[in-house]
Amino acid sequence: MPSTQAAWLILAASVAAEALGTVALNLSAGFSRLFPSILTIACYAVAIYLMAVATKSIEMGMAYAAWAGSSAALTAIIGMLWFGESVSAVKAIGLVTAISGIVLLNFSSGGA
Repeated sequence: MPSTQAAWLILAASVAAEALGTVALNLSAGFSRLFPSILTIACYAVAIYLMAVATKSIEMGMAYAAWAGSSAALTAIIGMLWFGESVSAVKAIGLVTAISGIVLLNFSSGGA
């Protein structure tokens, strides 16, 4: 079982794998392009595996909340920066709120 600090790093790697998988999913054009399609499946598999490892040391609810929120925020930021998705004050406030919520949850659970 990883230490709590290592588990948070593993969870961060899971978030990165999930975000990369989502980018690849977008690039796969509905699974019609081979390499991005394979990358999507591989990244999602890695993300789930790393999440399973992280939850050995982090409470499941906390880990999932941090993972889902962080993945969504990272994916939204990537969409705006690299895919030309719209940027608005409402989106920015939403992202800041989501990230703030994750930080507060981490503090409340005594996370690393």
